[in-house]
Formats: sequence, C-alpha cells, structure tokens
Amino acid sequence: MKRLILIRLLKESFLFAYHAIIVNKLRTFLSLLGITIGIFAIISVFTIIDWMERSIREGISSMGDNVVYVSKWPWSFSFDFEWWEILKWPVPTIEEYEKLKQKAVTAESMAFIIQTSVTVEYRNNSAEDIGLLSSTHDFDIVRNFNIEKGRYFSMYESNNGKNSAVIGAVLAERLFENISPVGKEITIRGRKLMVIGVFKKEGMGGFIDEGLDRVVLVPINFTRNIVNIRSDYLDPNIIVKAKPNISLPQLKDDLRMILRASRKIRPQDKDNFSLNQASLLQQGFQSIFSAINLGGWIIGGFSILVGGFGIANIMFVSVKERTNIIGIQKSLGAKNNFILQEFLYESILLSIAGGILGLFLVFCGTLIINWKMDVVITLTSGNIMTGIMISSVIGIISGYAPAYSASRLDPVEAIGTTF
Repeated sequence: MKRLILIRLLKESFLFAYHAIIVNKLRTFLSLLGITIGIFAIISVFTIIDWMERSIREGISSMGDNVVYVSKWPWSFSFDFEWWEILKWPVPTIEEYEKLKQKAVTAESMAFIIQTSVTVEYRNNSAEDIGLLSSTHDFDIVRNFNIEKGRYFSMYESNNGKNSAVIGAVLAERLFENISPVGKEITIRGRKLMVIGVFKKEGMGGFIDEGLDRVVLVPINFTRNIVNIRSDYLDPNIIVKAKPNISLPQLKDDLRMILRASRKIRPQDKDNFSLNQASLLQQGFQSIFSAINLGGWIIGGFSILVGGFGIANIMFVSVKERTNIIGIQKSLGAKNNFILQEFLYESILLSIAGGILGLFLVFCGTLIINWKMDVVITLTSGNIMTGIMISSVIGIISGYAPAYSASRLDPVEAIGTTF
C-alpha cells in the first residue's frame, strides 16, 4: 500500500512539473538554451575526438603493428638529438634495402618506398597534388590494403619497371567518373602508365591523410628513370615486417646492427637513422587529444554553468509564482517531499530537454559534415548517455535549492501570499 501511495505521489509530482513546463513555453525555452549550448559544445568535441581516434587507429592498423619503418626523421622527438643534427643524417638508400634484405634474419619481408606529389591526367581530366608512391615488390605484404578492381603488380612488372599503376579510389572517381579505370592509360610527367588495379577506398577522413585513396602506386624501377630516388624530398623509407613470433625490439636490434655496420658508425657514436613504429604516432597524438578534450570541457562547462544558473533563477521565479498553490497543496496534506520532488522534477526535465536539444544539434551537424566532406562522423550511444547524464546532474544541482525552499514554506503564510 505504501509503495502504491509513493508511486502515485511521484506520478503527481511529475505531472505538476510537466504542466508547469508546458504552460510557460517561452520561459522553458530560455531556461534550457544555456544547457543546450553547453551540451552541444561538449558532445561536439567528444564526437570529433572519437572520429579522430578512430581514423588514427585505422591508419595505424593499416601500417601494421609488427612493422618497423627505417627513416631519416623520427616520429617522436623524445630523445637526445636536435633537429639540426638530424638534418645532416643520410636518407635510407636502395642499397641499404638490398643489404637489409640479405642480412636481416628476423625480417619476413621488406619494401623500399619513396613519395612525391604529381599531377595525373586522363584525356581531358586531371587531378593535382596526387601522391606518387613508388615501391619495391613486397609493398603488398608490409602494408595492409585491399584491391577493389583489377590486381597488384606481378614480380616481372616490379623488377622490370613496367609502366603499370595501381590507383586510389578517390583518384579513380575524379579521373574516370562512371567508367572502369582498369586497362586505361593515365599520364604522369609525360609518361603513360597502364592502370592495372584500384585500391579499395580507405576513407581516412582527411585527418592525417586519405590513406591510399589519392595515390598512384608504381614500381620503384619505373620511377628511378624519372626522379632521383636518393633525394631527401622523396622521403625514402624502408618498411620491414617481422617474422612470426619475432618482437619489434628484436627486429629493431637486428636492423640497428646491420645499419650501423653498413654506415660504419663507431661504437661510441649514436645512430644516424630512425627506427619508427606505428605506436609512436598514437602516443604523439594522445597529448593533443587530451588538450582538445580539456578545451571542450572548459568551453562547454562555462555554457552549462550559465545554463545551470539560468535554470536555478527560473525555478526561484516559479516558486515565487506558485507560492499560493504550494500553500493550498500543503493545507490539503501534501508533504514536504512531494513539493520538493515537484520542483526538482521540473528542473531535471528542463535540463534534460536542453541536453536532448543539444544532442539533436550535434547529430544534425554530423549529418551535414558527412555530406559535405565525405567523412564518417557518428554520434555514439556513449556520447548520448554522457550528454543526458550531464544534463540530469545539472538539473538536480540547479533545482535543489529552489525546490528545497518551496518545500519549507509555511502553508498559512504561503496561502496568503499574492504575486
């Protein structure tokens, strides 16, 4: 019986609060505006960070977690060298690639790659600032990707530098529109290349890059006839994949020993090359994400604080307006808890409504960005729950003081009060 009475009181309190919100539409809108802006700011930041982290994880996954990149420049600067010292270091060479391939017993496969920017043409269509990626044959082993149309290079095509190319999905859409690129000829720096394959779209969202979506992959023995593959500007790298059950530290030690001997580095001198791995990128971005996250909390926090004060102020006004009604309710037997719950529910409803409106704006924003920029940003269920929880807590905090003051009113004085 007591439980039924309690449920009935809770229901009546909720209905009183709902009626008060519906009757005062303008005041309700102004009250939830601050919460709406705050939730929009915070959840927008969380949503963008989720997208960034997902893009980076996918990019790192495609690079491989058992792969070491032999490079001139390190991916992390938490060591003893200054940038002007690294500037003097030599870049990895094709000869060092050959030596590593012969001597690295812990390596399963490896590829030498270079990159530059070119304009790609097909008939009257052209695409500028496209990545020309040149590699030795085993690029398909050391780097994860899928071919959607056509095929990868044969060993004969790679070794003999045939004018064959595998192109990215975005480039294919740009140049060929609705026709199949396979079997068509494209032109790069006056040289014609036959398209033999198209990479499956990776869609990295443009945060770090677009993966292989805007590249032309050609054999290194073709590219060495048109560019100087020893140039620093081509960012040469040797990608080395470890054998099964070989750890990255073991692979690094093996590569370091061979490279130091090849470059005749004395025992007391430091390395003049970098051995990078994909996890270094994620570590570097983590501090950036933390700073963005903190900024989102600060910006959104101020908006929510203003919204919370707005709700508290409106609730005090609401208590003042309904003082006479509160006195009548108490004279008819309404307990202090009933009055407290009535105003607390009203405050929570206002705050949650503002939070839901803010979440709706975030959702609309993701749809617009996805449509305009061809990315995949989603409002996750976790961020939705976070927004609703924050709104609920703000509603409780903002509404408790007005609700408590209403519950403590003297019924006789309250009935005689006029507003």
